[in-house]
Amino acid sequence: MTASLTDDDVGKTVVDVEGKELGIVAKVEDNSAAVDPNPSLAEQALASFGWEGEDGEDYIVTEDMLKRVDDEVILRGEL
Repeated sequence: MTASLTDDDVGKTVVDVEGKELGIVAKVEDNSAAVDPNPSLAEQALASFGWEGEDGEDYIVTEDMLKRVDDEVILRGEL
């Protein structure tokens, strides 16, 4: 079963299977997340309030890349 993404995941930290931080979820749309790899403090604060935003350096994570979503968004090891 694949983990799912919702607007509630905006602002969560994205980590790899080993726990390395990869960025934060900046926006969720169409079963994928735009992940900001270098969020500023202001971007982190806005995301924590659910204010979505995406920019040119964000990368896309799709639900089939997820291991699970809880307090963090955890990617599978075999991408």
